[in-house]
Amino acid sequence: MSEFILATRGSELARVQSGMVREGLVRAWPQLAVREDVVRTTGDRHPEENLTALGGSGVFTKELEAALFDHRASAAVHSLKDLPVDLPPGLVLGAVLSRGAPGDVLVSRQPGGPASLPAGARIGTGSPRRAGMMRALRHDADVVPIRGNVPTRLGRVAEGKFDAVILAAAGLQRLGFPADGPFLMGPLMLHAFPLTSFLPAPGQGAIAIEVREADAQAREMVGVLDDAETAAAVRAERSVLRAIGGGCHLALGALGRVDGDRLHLQAVLFDHSGGEPKMAVLSGKREEAEQLGIAVAAMLLL
Repeated sequence: MSEFILATRGSELARVQSGMVREGLVRAWPQLAVREDVVRTTGDRHPEENLTALGGSGVFTKELEAALFDHRASAAVHSLKDLPVDLPPGLVLGAVLSRGAPGDVLVSRQPGGPASLPAGARIGTGSPRRAGMMRALRHDADVVPIRGNVPTRLGRVAEGKFDAVILAAAGLQRLGFPADGPFLMGPLMLHAFPLTSFLPAPGQGAIAIEVREADAQAREMVGVLDDAETAAAVRAERSVLRAIGGGCHLALGALGRVDGDRLHLQAVLFDHSGGEPKMAVLSGKREEAEQLGIAVAAMLLL
């Protein structure tokens, strides 16, 4: 293989993540020439439109997958939470990198987290899961859809257009923000939600590499970057999502934790009508991650 091409979205975060993959490949295969090819997705071309109106599932991934099918790319790099659970025939997950921080953070102009926000606070998030969890914490909150990259969302809080926004901790950290400290930048403050009560989206914080199933060489090359513990945890989380049905617009949180040969899985499902959320916790064998996810989904649907 003369050149290994990584298809990636063009946002700053996407380029950081594809850069992590490129660096990992070069370390593992020093003679390999790796370059990144930026692909604009439907979601990128329409930054202000509601994702559901754009077609929902796959709005950040379909064009990257087209580059694989057309042999314009050797692999595609995704934020795993954006990748539909059922991949197109002929494509497979070649690797999942070691997971970053899986949780969410609240960014506002004052310290103290959700409790310190003013009455009727305007909180931006495009995630039904985050909206459900935020409303559970603050029934008076005005949770408003928001789109745009991380700097854009932070800017809207700094400008006073929103009292707060909810963002993924891993994304902030990869962009160089101190997502584990009280100060973010300028007037903005950060509050990390506890994972025990504010569950992330399935696969959140993980970077996935998608390849052609028939490309044995590419599968071998990216396979060395696979983190077994992360792969088992996210396999269970995504199994819950698949069993329930629905994509990234389902108000579902799930988090798997590996402990030796055991896998612990916690999930929550929010009712769009405003009813009480359903929660499920179950442990099982690490090698039975998908079956564990199916069992947890059944508990949520009771």
